[in-house]
Amino acid sequence: MSNDNKSPAAAPASNFLRGIIESDLATGRHASRTDANGNPLPQVITRFPPEPNGYLHIGHAKSICLNFGLARDYQGQCHLRFDDTNPAKEEQEYVDTIIDSVHWLGFDWNDGKNQHLYYASDYFPMLYAMAEYLIGAGHAYVDSQTAEQMVAARGDFNTPGRDSPFRTRTPEESLALFRRMRAGEFGDGEHVLRAKIDMASPNMNLRDPAIFRIRHAHHHRTGDQWCIYPMYDYTHPISDALENITHSICTLEFQDHRPFYDWVLERLAEGGFFKKPLPHQYEFARLNLTYAITSKRKLLQLVEEKIVDGWDDPRMPTIVGIRRRGYTPESIQMFCERIGVTKSDSWIDMSTLEGVLREDLDPKAPRSAAVLRPLKLIIDNFPETLVTECSAPVHPHFPERGVRRFPISRELWIEEDDFMEQPAKGYFRLYPGNKVRLRYGYVVECTGFDKDETGRVTAVHCQYFPDSKSGTEGSANYKVKGNIHWVSAAHAVQAEVRLYDRLFADPHPDAGGRDFKQALNPASMEVVQAWLEPGLERAQAEDRYQFERHGYFVADRKDSKPGKPVFNRIVTLKDSWAPAKG
Repeated sequence: MSNDNKSPAAAPASNFLRGIIESDLATGRHASRTDANGNPLPQVITRFPPEPNGYLHIGHAKSICLNFGLARDYQGQCHLRFDDTNPAKEEQEYVDTIIDSVHWLGFDWNDGKNQHLYYASDYFPMLYAMAEYLIGAGHAYVDSQTAEQMVAARGDFNTPGRDSPFRTRTPEESLALFRRMRAGEFGDGEHVLRAKIDMASPNMNLRDPAIFRIRHAHHHRTGDQWCIYPMYDYTHPISDALENITHSICTLEFQDHRPFYDWVLERLAEGGFFKKPLPHQYEFARLNLTYAITSKRKLLQLVEEKIVDGWDDPRMPTIVGIRRRGYTPESIQMFCERIGVTKSDSWIDMSTLEGVLREDLDPKAPRSAAVLRPLKLIIDNFPETLVTECSAPVHPHFPERGVRRFPISRELWIEEDDFMEQPAKGYFRLYPGNKVRLRYGYVVECTGFDKDETGRVTAVHCQYFPDSKSGTEGSANYKVKGNIHWVSAAHAVQAEVRLYDRLFADPHPDAGGRDFKQALNPASMEVVQAWLEPGLERAQAEDRYQFERHGYFVADRKDSKPGKPVFNRIVTLKDSWAPAKG
């Protein structure tokens, strides 16, 4: 069953980035720009620039929604660019999953005329040529210190750095060395090309940062053509300028890098490589979500140590993980819009994300019955060969979606907690002598139960009232407080159901540098053999349902097969976690 019903989109909220863009549009800051063919460019061009060294996570989703959303709302373009300048850590597998994840979230880089998909590695020849220009203009030099010597000479926040003894090399000498680096004459780390700025700068990022290093490694796209690779902080502004980016939006940790971003573009503009106005970098607060970690290193540790079942484990905060869990792209977009965009760090509680998810799923998900912890209910006075049809709405708030029909027979499955031998105070479900309504069916009265040799209840017995069926006139004659769900034992669909919960029991699992694995939630996954309403055997991968009383569930996109479904719990109907503090 397809779930095509869309939730209403959230209206874009105002934020400081929208204010900047609207001011630029009002003043025409980027109105006169043209591409290489003289065609006018959009006044808003953003980009999402992941490094293909891992799987994207929920934090990246905020950046994706922000960059693509701004371009969409201001009739601009958003580019997908892979900053693939570190061959030792990057793989085609990560490129492929990033492309798939951005598409799944609902965004595209095709503006109808061009595919705005770019790779920093395509710019390697230009990045090299610009580095040669910087050397010739006296803005860069080849340093031959060891890595340890450079670190020691860099100083710290209280101590200015010391000039390298190679800083006075002539441009001709540095250029000759740089070309020999390019030719592969040196080993990794023997030389590095550095920008010549100010070793005494209070901003550590301006203390002659490296812009090219030697690395003899196979690149997933360029193969072995290069043995020197540009640094990210050098590549990033140049890539933005080459792509005519207007608003380069980064997270706050890049704020101190902005002066170098500007320095690179100003120097290259002086050399005639770029025209003004140049791209400008703006920073916003990254997404900090409680009960989750987003460190690629720690996520990799979870995978490699088999604490989770791969990058797409439904408990992982990766986009492939939350997709497999059953989240919808609309819920992620709505969440990112709701939390807003600010310049100050804060924590967003997981309950906020889950609340938006429930809001999105509620109007979309058809209803169904499922018994997760089955207990046999035998209606002793129901004829053994009789099978009667019951019906219920596909969705209680949308009658136009029709009804679903399912059988009731003598033996049913009910939830084991719908029966108590000795009822607690306020318990209104089955116990000896009490009446309940079988949801959408008959009223029954509990008459007894069976136990095995260990004292475990194995079956509950009851009598039904033939004139009490829901939807008939006689049903009004029966007033009961309890209402339980059920499935016919002879007709139910058996299925594996995975009850997922938060991966961590602590809202800040890696706070203070502690071992985040100590905060793992031992109840983050439970696998049960459940009985489902007939018809669910036809569920297709990623079909979502509300299992009444239990929550929202999705047919697993990897393991579920027609006729043999596997369901993941997406989220419970109500939040059972207290809001996190701090």
